[in-house]
Amino acid sequence: WYDIRGFFILTFTYRSTIPLQVRFFSRHMSANHLEIAIGTGTLLKMVLAWRRIFRMGSSRITGIEYSQNMLEGAQRTFARQENMEVMHGDATRQNFPDSQFESVSCANALHCIPDVDAAIRETFRVLKPGGTFAANVLLFPRGPALFRHIAQGINDWGIRQGILHTPYEHADLRRRFEAAGFVIEQDSISGNACMIVARKPAA
Repeated sequence: WYDIRGFFILTFTYRSTIPLQVRFFSRHMSANHLEIAIGTGTLLKMVLAWRRIFRMGSSRITGIEYSQNMLEGAQRTFARQENMEVMHGDATRQNFPDSQFESVSCANALHCIPDVDAAIRETFRVLKPGGTFAANVLLFPRGPALFRHIAQGINDWGIRQGILHTPYEHADLRRRFEAAGFVIEQDSISGNACMIVARKPAA
């Protein structure tokens, strides 16, 4: 149900596609990678399959998830996956040493975290200098009136259900990343989502 619901949210709220996300996240994964809010692992499984097909290299991946139900789903998804560890974790209080990972991704989830600034700061802390943080973040509805109305209705439902904290304005989102110390390297808008890649400056 989570994955089916996510497909409709992706289509009508983000106005994005799974292939677009798979291509985006597959390009920003290093040999030592952290996946924040891994969910049930469905999207990451697609990303890893894409990377295998195009021989983009293997990664040692650590995945964290706050929801116990989704964590159990991810653990089942990757039960036989080599070089993969999935554990309970809070994006705002990441239980890792400073400068541990070369890359971090957060797919379809940063806007679900109430203290998003703490999550961005913690991600900055656990990244090695020169490491990247890739995320797609929900923006307030854009485009034609009908699409805005549909997206707003789904957003309102998500907030009532507690699965969405808030969408963001594009400029506000950039400011939050820069305030944490990141340098924004890539910043594009697809539908109602911002695809952002931010780098921790080299020491």
